[in-house]
Amino acid sequence: MTEALSAAAMAGGMSWASGLRLYMTLFIAGWFSQMGWIELPQSLQVLALPWVVATTGILTAVEFLADKVPGVDSVWDALHTFIRIPAGALLGAAALGEMDPALTAAAAILGGTFAAGAHATKAGSRALINTSPEPFSNWAASFSEDAAVAGGLWAAFFYPWVLFVFLAIFFVMAIWLLPKLWRGMRWLFNRLRI
Repeated sequence: MTEALSAAAMAGGMSWASGLRLYMTLFIAGWFSQMGWIELPQSLQVLALPWVVATTGILTAVEFLADKVPGVDSVWDALHTFIRIPAGALLGAAALGEMDPALTAAAAILGGTFAAGAHATKAGSRALINTSPEPFSNWAASFSEDAAVAGGLWAAFFYPWVLFVFLAIFFVMAIWLLPKLWRGMRWLFNRLRI
């Protein structure tokens, strides 16, 4: 039971985190595994290879910087819509390791859903924040996302129940926020067309 709970937390946490910061998620998982702090399933052990940790570390730094520049962050998010969501599905399935194919398929679907929910909430809110002329709200949002990913992964790896509570709160907030973001995006596009 504990092993299944840990695998589910790893799958859910890594999928969700990839919707916000894919490269940071891959880097932290690989680095923690390389340090011996966590044991990744066989299907994810490639993340701990030194060249993969180095590559994801460089991409984490690039993503960190791109996410702090208003406008650049929205372009980065738009491009990564096609990367983060499939990656979340793959991470969700791979984190379960060798399991029943039906569970693996369900994990991939849920992983993609978690990544899509996190990505849509992030990208939508950041696009609206970018309409503000000052950069401080953008930086605050970006650093908050960095901290949420680091904390979410820490919980996923070491405190599964904390992660599940966190994910429940996040998705309740996302369900409340996404319609408002949609209306805000429509308003923004209508203003840009005028």
